[in-house]
Amino acid sequence: MRRMAVVDFHPSHAEAFRSLNEAWITRLFALEARDREVLGDPVGHILAPGGQIFIALDEGEPAGCCALMAMADGGFELCKMAVDEGSQGKGLAKALIGACVAWARARGARRLYLESNSRLAPALGLYRASGFTDIPPERRPVSPYSRADVWMELRL
Repeated sequence: MRRMAVVDFHPSHAEAFRSLNEAWITRLFALEARDREVLGDPVGHILAPGGQIFIALDEGEPAGCCALMAMADGGFELCKMAVDEGSQGKGLAKALIGACVAWARARGARRLYLESNSRLAPALGLYRASGFTDIPPERRPVSPYSRADVWMELRL
């Protein structure tokens, strides 16, 4: 049986956080300015403003990640979700979302928000199975990502 765990981000995870995200983004899209900012300084862009990063370990090695960025309305944006191709299908993404939901609820957040892309069908299926629903066009904010064409939220 494989050992899997979801742990809080430690500065030693910064390279894994960056490389896991860069791998899927560059495979399907192009790295954008906001990606470079956040992935280059996750402590400054995510943790310091009140967010959180979780790392999924598979046999003790970082194999997935997900972040929560604090939002002005008291909610959190679920972002920078990635699971290494070799570790997909093992429940790591589901465990990461569960950790994010529990963490946000414990802090009194009323919602989680995310932006995604319609090409990411497995991820969208997981988000919907986790309770996320599509945001109607009139409530969608402007995204810093040109690849964003799906906006979802989970009311907590």
